[in-house]
Amino acid sequence: MTIERDALLLRIFIGEDSKFKGRPLYEAIVMKARELHLAGATVLRGPIGYGHSSKLRSTKILRLSEDLPLIIEIVDNEEKIRAFLPSLEPMMDHGLVTLEKVQVLLYGKDVKHEPR
Repeated sequence: MTIERDALLLRIFIGEDSKFKGRPLYEAIVMKARELHLAGATVLRGPIGYGHSSKLRSTKILRLSEDLPLIIEIVDNEEKIRAFLPSLEPMMDHGLVTLEKVQVLLYGKDVKHEPR
């Protein structure tokens, strides 16, 4: 699989406790991305953060939170990312979704990019 040099980065900001049909939302999103053959997805766990509610979530001992911030990052070509977006609507009742244009420099060990 190759990704075009110009791609789109999808970032999804949610809480660790968010669920979809009884399972972790982050897991449901990653499995859906895999099912739709997106190039890849990574879930990042944040040690501290807050969202629209301004409630601070932290790993600090005195403020132990189980609902830590998560970011799911998915990079693929724009067409595939935009086709994936409608899948998020039934899964998410809150969270933040962003899109950012990126340039892919390398994907996979066998891929050789021609200089532009």
